[in-house]
Amino acid sequence: MTSIKKPRVDKHLRRNARGLTVRDYEGVMSTLCAGCGHDSITAAFVQAFHELNIEPHRAAKVSGIGCSSKTTAYFLGQSHGINTVHGRMPSVATGAAAVNTELHYIGVSGDGDSLSIGIGQFAHAIRRNLNMLYVIENNGVYGLTKGQFSASADIGTKAKKGEVNEQTPIDPVALALTLGATYVARGFSGDKKQLVPLIKAGLMHKGFALIDVVSPCVTFNDHAGSTKSYAHTYEYYHPVVHADFVPTGEEITAQYEAGEAISVPLHHGSVRLKKTGDNYDPRDRDQAFDMLRRSEGKEILTGLIYIDETRRDMADMAKLPDTPLNALPYDRLSPGKAKLAEIMKGYC
Repeated sequence: MTSIKKPRVDKHLRRNARGLTVRDYEGVMSTLCAGCGHDSITAAFVQAFHELNIEPHRAAKVSGIGCSSKTTAYFLGQSHGINTVHGRMPSVATGAAAVNTELHYIGVSGDGDSLSIGIGQFAHAIRRNLNMLYVIENNGVYGLTKGQFSASADIGTKAKKGEVNEQTPIDPVALALTLGATYVARGFSGDKKQLVPLIKAGLMHKGFALIDVVSPCVTFNDHAGSTKSYAHTYEYYHPVVHADFVPTGEEITAQYEAGEAISVPLHHGSVRLKKTGDNYDPRDRDQAFDMLRRSEGKEILTGLIYIDETRRDMADMAKLPDTPLNALPYDRLSPGKAKLAEIMKGYC
């Protein structure tokens, strides 16, 4: 992984409420292939954090193994972060979030890291409703090992060398809906205008927020016949909900009709949504499933697919104290033998 720092040229850049420019939210130089969709996602992260006025040290980045998992080095260089082993990122994120609930947790993974070796870990992070933003940079191949099909490759898609995939793909959006994720979205690395507000809303959501981002691999999966290429995605992607992010304000309770905007209040903020003509409501889980089913093999639905603000997150369900565990004094963490004996009497 590179350690080359980007040049600091920020004299004329806009500063946010923290007095920081976008340069303060960047990391080291990317070593990914020129044109990789993952770098566009990195740029979206930088913009989202800058616009949310979140100081970099208030964030923690967690990733696994793969091209996607390298990208955590390319943004928020002054934040906390760790690369874990293949497919085990959710466990590390769970432990970190249990110890310090005051940080913004960002998990960055790939379709191989999350949908193959790590699918069990991914499922249980959703089940716990872990308070984190989990981004899958989905390109349909194993880029680090020269372009084999991943578990998200569509039936009929062609590899660069001509092989045709015949195995049924795993759709992380449908899987997340099935498992009860409380924020489910899909984006496209080539549509930064849509991706930035999805990231901002996901960061502010209290609970597990998944964004599956179609991110073409320009080296191994951007050719004719690939359903994860730029050309294919631009042709078939369909924004189901137009989203923007607005600061917290008074609760909006007015009725709305198709084509009008609604505001969904979130933890520390709101996401501004605009309904499409078919009256799609991202708070209706059954409708989300039906929309995915009807679009399968025809369109790539993007935008906020589903949101549930009513479920408690892991910290609430585990009854964690308001003070982060890493800030508790030793006498509270280890009250001594007498207290332990008193507790054990309750099990007799």
